[in-house]
Parts: sequence; structure tokens; C-alpha cells
Amino acid sequence: MQSFEASLRENQEPVQLLLPSVEIALAMKQGVGALIRQAGLQLMQLVMERDVEQMLGPRYQQAESRPGWRWGKEQGWWRIDGQKVPLDRMRVRNVDGGDIPLGSYLSFQHDPQWHSRLWQGVMRGLSTRQYGPVVRRFADAYGIEKSVVSEQFIEASRQKLRELIERPLENLKLCAVMIDGIAFDGETFVVALGIGQDGHKTVLGLRQGATENATVVGELCAELEQTRRGFSGTAAVCAGWRQGAERAVKKRAGEAALLQRCQLHKRRNVLNHLPDEPQPFIEQKLIAAWNMTGYAEARRAVRSHSRRVRTHQSQRSPEPGRGSGGNADHPPAACAGEITLDAVFHQSH
Repeated sequence: MQSFEASLRENQEPVQLLLPSVEIALAMKQGVGALIRQAGLQLMQLVMERDVEQMLGPRYQQAESRPGWRWGKEQGWWRIDGQKVPLDRMRVRNVDGGDIPLGSYLSFQHDPQWHSRLWQGVMRGLSTRQYGPVVRRFADAYGIEKSVVSEQFIEASRQKLRELIERPLENLKLCAVMIDGIAFDGETFVVALGIGQDGHKTVLGLRQGATENATVVGELCAELEQTRRGFSGTAAVCAGWRQGAERAVKKRAGEAALLQRCQLHKRRNVLNHLPDEPQPFIEQKLIAAWNMTGYAEARRAVRSHSRRVRTHQSQRSPEPGRGSGGNADHPPAACAGEITLDAVFHQSH
């Protein structure tokens, strides 16, 4: 293909396509799209003929030295919008009896945007079973069956994941990194989400596994160190507040990062272990404490109501505090920072 593209750049002679007016009129009855597709097929035939002529010389003329001979045509295909469409391929044989590939024909089979269009269509709700009937533009098109689409979607997803993981991230200016697990199709993935100083969110990396697994979170943090050159410049790291995640983050980030539990998840876990009657009161007290800018002040405010929380918890669970995601009187670490950092977390959850 490279030699064919180079010859096109060197040879500035235009390729002329002549369409009889009768064929134009017949094609227009089916719409402009049918006319464009028919003209495209004829244009590709002309391009292949020109490619052969540049390789072997004009037809019916003697040549002292040529790499091969014309060897008729056979059924081939070209790709458009992910569809394989039948096309008569011109053949050229060398002096040893083997086929000489045509760069023009190989170029017609190359569609660099196919995987991207396929991935976008499926991600927007188009099923692999219905993909063929929706995108079909030629009556004799093939290569868009369910099995083919499923296989190519897996490859397109693999490419998207590779692009996501291999992105350069060293120039990102982050104020916080959020690490937590999400469930997808019965699997759990640990995701690291960066919050920029402008409030923009960027997925930094992901690993398959549970949040409690220190090994999985450690591998993810190690990857962040390689792609971002460590956690330098990051003011806080929010984790799911599992012991495994906490140990892995502290090992990699050290004292440079400030650990914080997600406020919304913390609030939900505490309230879910309380009867309905005290939930609004406790929720207001938690929100008021988290809006404070001083850690000591917030801790005193939360502890002043912790006895009431534990009393209600003991009425519902034999082990108070179990399942609530940590101590009920533990304020988020963002209270120890500045008010600007606290505001960013409120807006970015």
C-alpha cells in the first residue's frame, strides 16, 4: 500500500470517470447514495487498471522488461463502512507464476475507522444482531453478521482500553485522586479517577478485582506512579476506606496525600443502620459537621451525636458500627484541609 500511495503522490495525472447519462438517471431513481456507490465501484476499477498499467505498461504493447503479466480477474471484495462488498479484482502474475499484490486493491480493503464506528454504534445501544440490517448499504454486502460483529467489537474494545491505559498523564494537574470499586456485569473493577484543579475528571486507570484487595489497589497505584510520576502535586486521595485500599495508597503516596472517605457513601452507610425516625436529624448533623473547615471542630460536632447513633445502631445490629463503613464519629479528612479543597469534593462527587 505504501508504494501505491507514493505513486499517487508522484503521478499527478488525474483519473477520469465517465458515467453515461442513462446510468446516472437510473441510479438517481434509488437516491443520490446509490449513484455515489455505483460511481465509487467504477472509480475503483479505473484505479486498479491504472495501478496495473504503471506496473506492466500499456496493454498490447511490447516491453523489454516487466515484472509479470496480466492474468485476468477474479472475485474479490472491498470494504466500505465496515461492509465487505464484492469487487472484480485484477490479477498480475510474476515470472515465477505467483501473484503480485496490487497496492490499490489492498488500500480498498483497508478501513481505519471501521472499529471506531462499530464501537460507537454498539455502545449507543445497537446490538450485534441488529448491526448488519442497520448499517447495510449494499444488497450483496457481507461480513456484518452477528458473529463477525461480536468478534470485531471485542477487538475494538481491546484497542479502546489500550488507548485509555497508554495515554500520557504526566502533565495533568490534579488536586485529588478518587479510588473505589464499581460493579459491571457481575464483575468488580477498581477505578482511579483524577480531579483536576479546574474540576475536570479524568479516568487514570482501572484494575479488575475487589476494593478490599491490597494487591489490586497496589498495582493500580504503581501504574499511576509510572504514568504520572507519582502522586506529587496531589492534595488528597479518596478511597473506598477499606483496609486494603488504605494500606496500598499509604504505601505509594505516603504522607504526601490526605486520605478521605467519600462523604455520600459514608452518610448512606451510617443512615442505613438507623431507624427511620432519627435519620433526618443525624443526616443534618453529619452535613453540618462536614461543612466545617476545622478538623477538631468537626470531630467534636460529630462525637457529640455519636452516642445517639450507637444507641440506635444497637437496636438494629448486635455489633454496633459493623457494616457502616467505619466509625460513625470519624469525620472526613478533607475537614483538615482548606475550604477550597472541601468545596471541590462537594462539587465533584
